[in-house]
Formats: sequence, structure tokens, C-alpha cells
Amino acid sequence: MNPRFRNVRRIGPVSVASYVDRGRNRHLAACTAPRCDFSAEYDSRAAAELAARIHRCST
Repeated sequence: MNPRFRNVRRIGPVSVASYVDRGRNRHLAACTAPRCDFSAEYDSRAAAELAARIHRCST
């Protein structure tokens, strides 16, 4: 089953979203820039937003 993303926010080229996985809140940060493969899951929203703020694309 695909996760239902909620509370989606963009910070620069990175999208941060929350979703529920197996009864636990999870948070995702993923870069939307072309040819950038950055994405990561976090236990807290603050960690995902921090990763989005400090992310620099390698291309």
C-alpha cells in the first residue's frame, strides 16, 4: 500500500512530508531537482526539515 502523504512543505528544492507507516509517524525529505538522488526518512519532522535546509545538490 502506498503511503498517504500529509503536511507537505517545500524548502528550496526539497519536499518534506509526513505519513503513517505501520502505525508510526514517519517523515520524508526528498530533493526534486533533476539528477539529484537525495531522499531520506526520519523519525521526527524537525530532523527532516533540518536535512532539507542543509541539503546541497551535488549537480
